[in-house]
Amino acid sequence: MAKGINFEIFRRFFKSGQVGGLLLLFCVALSLLIANSPLHESFEQFLANQIGYGAIKFSILAWINDALMAIFFLLVGLEIKRELIGGELSSVKSATLPVIAALGGMIVPALIYMLFNQGTPSSGGWGIPMATDIAFALAIIALLGKSVPSGLKIFLAALAIVDDLGAIVVIAVFYTSEIHFLYLAMAGGVLVILMLMNYFGIKHLVFYLLPGIFLWYFIHHSGIHATIAGVLLAFTIPTNDTTELSPLEQLEHALTVPVNYLIMPVFALANTNITFVKGMLSGLISPLGAGILAGLFLGKTIGVTTFSWLVVKLKWAILPHQTNWKHLIGLGMLAGIGFTMSIFIAMLSFDDALQISEAKFAILTASVLSGTAGFLFLKLLRK
Repeated sequence: MAKGINFEIFRRFFKSGQVGGLLLLFCVALSLLIANSPLHESFEQFLANQIGYGAIKFSILAWINDALMAIFFLLVGLEIKRELIGGELSSVKSATLPVIAALGGMIVPALIYMLFNQGTPSSGGWGIPMATDIAFALAIIALLGKSVPSGLKIFLAALAIVDDLGAIVVIAVFYTSEIHFLYLAMAGGVLVILMLMNYFGIKHLVFYLLPGIFLWYFIHHSGIHATIAGVLLAFTIPTNDTTELSPLEQLEHALTVPVNYLIMPVFALANTNITFVKGMLSGLISPLGAGILAGLFLGKTIGVTTFSWLVVKLKWAILPHQTNWKHLIGLGMLAGIGFTMSIFIAMLSFDDALQISEAKFAILTASVLSGTAGFLFLKLLRK
């Protein structure tokens, strides 16, 4: 081993979430580069290729967004459950705050969007700025490392999950043309079985993961976004309050590396492929673009911080450990990273190709502004 090289630094660096965050940002840039190069059509055709058999035959893009991201949500759900059992969210007051903050981060952006778009052809896109992209928001906060308290990271994860679940409900109620209740009932049956296994003390993970596949399949075919299956499965995985490694912790450890270094980068590569077209820039000052920009960049920060302030002042909730109101403002900025779920809602909201392009560019712009502002704000707080 060569002298003067501290390999321990590299080992700690790769074990941290920072490499995963950097890899994710690299894939975002690569995807934008491909989308605006001669490779664009080939890449789109590749993502459209069908893989599977019969009822489980989907495009590569669908496998990434619905299946791989369900695994990501499974990991986040495991982390949230662990914190609910004995961590930062274990008390009612600490668990209440991310729920109320997420509600504020959905209601205020939607209202701001409607102020810009009331009575216009783009009024149906009110759900676009409601969503927080959990993958990108957590990647940015991972890049901050020890610059932010661990309690703030858990709070952001909980807020983003509640936010995404809210977005899924909005999609199901307002943007889904048809819900298949038979599949929904079968998913409910599988969930009951999983809960009963937990209740009767069954510990082996395989007895949860195999039914979890069926849970994902039934939810996917019900018309509701399939990623919710990951969160539901996570909350049925057994844990304990002893020093013995629980099934929840075993699964969490097993998923961390593939999620950080494979699933999230692949997701970014597949979903950031926004082709810049003429008229996109001017679209930022149209009611549609301005509503999305103001909703995500300003509405999220205002909604998250004001709703949080209200419930803390009413003594219904408490701030996360070692955090203050400046941390909450920075977190509200990061919540303005809408991206994937916002793009998904935009594609459900409009049929016109130009409107979809304008919405995508506004979402990308607002997400970049929110992520950059939140990162710099929280970084400066450390200093």
